[in-house]
Amino acid sequence: MSQNVLPSARKQTKWKVILAVITLVACGVAGYYGWQGRLPGEAAKITSAPPVPPTPIFLPLDTFTVNLVNPTNDPDRVLYIGLTLRLPDEATRKEFNDFLPAVRSRLLLLLSRQDADTLANDQGKQRLVDQIKQVLSEPLVNGQPRPVVNDVLFTAFILR
Repeated sequence: MSQNVLPSARKQTKWKVILAVITLVACGVAGYYGWQGRLPGEAAKITSAPPVPPTPIFLPLDTFTVNLVNPTNDPDRVLYIGLTLRLPDEATRKEFNDFLPAVRSRLLLLLSRQDADTLANDQGKQRLVDQIKQVLSEPLVNGQPRPVVNDVLFTAFILR
């Protein structure tokens, strides 16, 4: 009978040793990541490169010189302005390039209706950016989708 008891005690001892080793390994791993200051899932986040932002699509336009509206009808009130459009994709840039005379015509009409006193402050300039986006969001050809302009950047702005 003592022979039967001995193998059973060995099995229990064997399982206790295995359980102790697993516990020690788990504690070691947890301690290591705690010492590093991050969890295993966070390690992958840190080592992976951040996503590369898409290259912006810009369309620089030739400068515009327009006479401005003013209460005294002074012909010397002039706006010299350079613009660059930030566009969402290459297809929109191609469309604006293909219809560049229509784009410039819309902008000239809009710019010539501006008031010199309004453009002298930042709010007036921001309002002009919003108006340019609105004017250029109209389809260039009937039946075409509305183009999108993400931003309008001033590259020159002289108000005389």
